[in-house]
Amino acid sequence: MSGVFIGAFFGTVFVVANAHDPLNPAIGIALRVLAVLTFAGLLTLALLAGRRGRPAPDDAEAPQADWFRGKFAFVVGAEAVLLIGGNLALRAAGAPEQTAVAWIALIVGLHFVALMAVWKRRSIAVPGATLTALGATGLGMAATSAVAWVPFVSGVLSGVALLGGCAYAITHTYRSTARP
Repeated sequence: MSGVFIGAFFGTVFVVANAHDPLNPAIGIALRVLAVLTFAGLLTLALLAGRRGRPAPDDAEAPQADWFRGKFAFVVGAEAVLLIGGNLALRAAGAPEQTAVAWIALIVGLHFVALMAVWKRRSIAVPGATLTALGATGLGMAATSAVAWVPFVSGVLSGVALLGGCAYAITHTYRSTARP
């Protein structure tokens, strides 16, 4: 569940950090509160699943002991280099500051797509493709008069996608621990 916790945490961070202008302040606060409550709910559900028992042995989404070694380390290392290098390049090129969140969403999405192949888990394809698309959309928006909306599109919506993907994974795990 550690990958799910990481995804849910960063989904919450995406929403909390980006739910601001041009959004109405009340909507921004509501989105932040909802993200934090969602994270707390997912954490609670995961803990309940842990108390109920292990996933069924035939569960295709059951955790694997070596998920965080080898190719995973390469993907995360490449992600870090691309995040830092890309943001430095965007700043050097004079791109609007809003492109930072779009770049982050794009690279995090691509990292999920790569991990889908490494872990052979199709369940992370949806959040991966969604974040990739939202990041690319935000980068495109940065060159238009809609640049102020990039944090909402690439940040808030990416956070919602991560939280949704984690909700799916935790719910699946919780249901797989149900006693017959």
